[in-house]
Amino acid sequence: MVKSSKGFRSRSRGVFTKKVRERGLPPVTRFLREFAIGEKVMVRIEPSDPHGQPHPRYQGRVCTVVERRGRAYRIMFFDGGKRKDLIATPVHLWPVTPSGGADA
Repeated sequence: MVKSSKGFRSRSRGVFTKKVRERGLPPVTRFLREFAIGEKVMVRIEPSDPHGQPHPRYQGRVCTVVERRGRAYRIMFFDGGKRKDLIATPVHLWPVTPSGGADA
């Protein structure tokens, strides 16, 4: 029996599958989006751009922007009472509206 892969993108077929009409790169404005410090964002991984991509286990997680680091952002959230930090580029982040949902 062959040992299963434990790579960064393993077991993520459902997370990284786009619908037919969404395939390809997103608009340039999604790469250039800016967030303010303290703003709430949701991790929504863009499968077509692997640069600055957080781990797939954090897909859908709501985080707070802590700082800008180069062209990426350091975001923070609590996981079981423990603080965790991620670094992700803006194409993988979506702003969260005050009503609790993500902007489409």
